[in-house]
Amino acid sequence: MNETELPTPGPTAARRRPDPEPPAPGGVLWTISGDVRALLMLPAAFTMQVAHPAIGAGVDEHSVFRTDPWGRGERSLRSVQLWVYGGAEAAEEGRRVRRLHKEIQGIDTRGRRYHSLDPACYSWVHATGFPIYLYAGRYLLRRFTPAQERQLYREWLQVGRILGIRDRDMPRSIEEYWVYYRRMLAEEIEPTKVARELIATDVPLPRPEGGSLPVRLLLRLTWPVLRAAFLRFRAFVTVGYMPPEARAAIGLEWSPAQERRLRRFSTAVRLLVPLLPERLRYLPIARAARARWRGAAGPRAGRAPGRRRRGRRPALGLQVVAV
Repeated sequence: MNETELPTPGPTAARRRPDPEPPAPGGVLWTISGDVRALLMLPAAFTMQVAHPAIGAGVDEHSVFRTDPWGRGERSLRSVQLWVYGGAEAAEEGRRVRRLHKEIQGIDTRGRRYHSLDPACYSWVHATGFPIYLYAGRYLLRRFTPAQERQLYREWLQVGRILGIRDRDMPRSIEEYWVYYRRMLAEEIEPTKVARELIATDVPLPRPEGGSLPVRLLLRLTWPVLRAAFLRFRAFVTVGYMPPEARAAIGLEWSPAQERRLRRFSTAVRLLVPLLPERLRYLPIARAARARWRGAAGPRAGRAPGRRRRGRRPALGLQVVAV
C-alpha cells in the first residue's frame, strides 16, 4: 500500500497545481537512499508499515507479495528510487502509485473500514521511512548530526508531497513527528498476520525466475537451501534494523547475541561498501541521476564530487560511529 488522501484530484485540478519537487541533488536523501545499503533497510520499513491493522489487511487481501515477492520488491524499489531521483518523473510516479491503490479498501483486523488512500493509513506508510533511515543508518552508514536529521526530515516531507500527501496530514516538524510516531506505536501498531509472515523463517517463498538458463537451473537445484538461508537473513535484518520501540510494539524479540552479530555484520558492510566503484555502490536509477547531475553541473562542480564518483566517500560530513 502506498497512497494518500481522498478524493484523487481530477485532471483539470492536477494541471492547475505545480508538481511538487523531489529532494534536491546532493542532499541527505540523495546521498543515502540510492546506496546499496538501503536495500538492507527496506524490510524493516515494510514490516512496520504492515503492522498497522488497515495496511496489513490491505496487503493481505490485495497484494501479490506471497505469489510474486521478487517482482513486487523490484517494482517497489523502482518506485522509491523515482521519488528521490526521478526529477520530472517523480510526481508522475507518485500519481501512478495513487491510481494503483485507488480501489483498495475493506475491513481491518479491528473491524474498522479502511481505504488505502485514507491519510490515517497512507501517512503511516510514508512515515516509517524516517525512523528506519535514522536507526539503521547508525549501523550501516554513519551517525547523523542534529542538523542532518532535520534536513532529512524536511526532505522526507518533500517525498510525502510527491506521493500526494497534504501538508496537514504530515507532522510539520521533527518534534511533531516524534509525538505522532510514539502515539502510532502505542495505539495502532500490532503484530498483524502479514508482519508475522515477514519475519517468519518457515513460510513458502517462490524462487526467482529471471536470469540466464544456467542461473535458473542452478536456482532450481539449490533453492531449498537458498530459500532457508534467505528467510533467516531477511528476518535477521528486518528485526535488527527496526528501532527497538517499534520491535516492542510489534512484539518482536531481539537478544544480546543477535545484537552482537548485527554489529559485526554492519561494521563489515559499512567499511566495505564505500570502497566499491560507483556502478556497484549505487542502485541503477540513483547512479544514472548522479551522472546526469554531474554532467549538468559542469566543470566547476565536477571536481567537488570527484571522490563521490569513485564511491570513496559520501557527500555528507557524517560522523563515523562504532555501534
